[in-house]
Amino acid sequence: MSKSRHTSETPATHWLRQQKIPFGEHPYEYVDHGGAREAARQLEVPLHQVAKTLIMEDEQAHPLVVLMHGDCEVSTKNLARQIGVKKVAPCTPDTAQRHSGYQVGGTSPFATRKRMPVWVERSLLDYDVVYLNGGRRGYLISVPSAVLRDALQAKPVDVALGGDTDE
Repeated sequence: MSKSRHTSETPATHWLRQQKIPFGEHPYEYVDHGGAREAARQLEVPLHQVAKTLIMEDEQAHPLVVLMHGDCEVSTKNLARQIGVKKVAPCTPDTAQRHSGYQVGGTSPFATRKRMPVWVERSLLDYDVVYLNGGRRGYLISVPSAVLRDALQAKPVDVALGGDTDE
């Protein structure tokens, strides 16, 4: 049985199909610690158009999802300020998996185990289509950026840090 380009259903793709939201499927060869950069390279899509799905928590351990450009980091100070909390920090991989139901490296913002607020870097919404994880390592999906706002009720924030920028 060849696994090379076969894609099976994930909670994310199942949810998208139930909602009748069209999406493209983009399997690639998963590389440990390759992240969005490796996915973009293999799929030959702009890294800035690939969204990382990050699971974070506020100071009261309330989880939240942040969608960020693949080539940027999140200013947690600016995020906390913009969403009205004192502090935001990334979750540990185990905690992120408990909140999302997805393995780190395969986290999708769709059909998470826990319902969490979703925040999206505003400039991701400028793209007609964005690429993000489809719920499994080595598997991106493409959706119209409006899906992030409309289906996920993602609220836009301006919290991107470029590669060389400091907080």
